[in-house]
Amino acid sequence: MQFQAIPIIRIFDEAKAKEFYLEFLGMSLDWEHRFESSFPIYMQVSKGNLLLHLSEHSGDCTPGSKTFVNTDELDALHREITSRGYRYSRPEITTAPWGDRVFEVIDPFSNRILFNERTNI
Repeated sequence: MQFQAIPIIRIFDEAKAKEFYLEFLGMSLDWEHRFESSFPIYMQVSKGNLLLHLSEHSGDCTPGSKTFVNTDELDALHREITSRGYRYSRPEITTAPWGDRVFEVIDPFSNRILFNERTNI
């Protein structure tokens, strides 16, 4: 039996969300949906096997949430992301209280994504 969780992240501005998730994080836009042209957007972005749903719909999720993402390539991911020079975020790799190496990014809507690389496997 396999499971896959897909976090839904609340956004408030499509252009800012695309700048952050597509341009800064280097994710791909898989699809987007609106019930009508003037309605809120709902979209899926991905990077490798990491999938996120981004929603402007107020009832879908809570702004200011945190998503924990395990990776085995923290240094490469950090280099890739920071090389883009996003002016609102300069994440640094640190050691978490549980001993793993981590860095965190905060999107324009106060949602946090913590990238974690296990050191004690």
